[in-house]
Amino acid sequence: MFTGLIEATGLLVERRPTDGGIRVRIESALAPELALGDSLAVNGVCLTVVAADPEGIEAEVGPETLRVTTFMTLAAGTTVNLERPLRADGRFGGHIVQGHVDGVGGVEARRIEAEFEWVTVTFPPPLLRYLVPKGSVAVDGISLTVAILERERFDVQLVPYTLAHTNLSAIRVGDLVNLECDMVGKYVVHAAELAGLPLVGIGRHG
Repeated sequence: MFTGLIEATGLLVERRPTDGGIRVRIESALAPELALGDSLAVNGVCLTVVAADPEGIEAEVGPETLRVTTFMTLAAGTTVNLERPLRADGRFGGHIVQGHVDGVGGVEARRIEAEFEWVTVTFPPPLLRYLVPKGSVAVDGISLTVAILERERFDVQLVPYTLAHTNLSAIRVGDLVNLECDMVGKYVVHAAELAGLPLVGIGRHG
């Protein structure tokens, strides 16, 4: 389990094809603290470390992960967000993040407000039922709050710390991002569907 609080960023320095998937190498200052077999969230995708050295780690990305995440198009030279799983004795911040991406969104707009920045993200229609205003969403593995929710997009506000310590400072309009909705919300929706309860449509919220 992860929390969406990014520990470090890394640089995707290599991607090479495997049988149906790819193998990636990521260099980061976090590398000396990682070992073979460790789990690591990379842009919100839970991967397993298959090789490690003091400069970087390698992980394999399977064909299903390629299909449902941004790893299909993620190029060498890209900065990625990194987070290790939460320790059992660790303090819990952010929200519960599994590292299982629900869909790929797109950066539609960015705008500055004082020292903060607003980012508008579009999302696949099936995810609407799992999003709520003021609820949590992981964007490239970062725990953020949905400030404004519409039927096909949501807005988040980024504080200076998030801009300085994640890859969102370099993200551009048109870029793709991994989205994971709040796990609690997904269980609630599933329970409601099993009980035959209607799901009410959502309009704009502020």
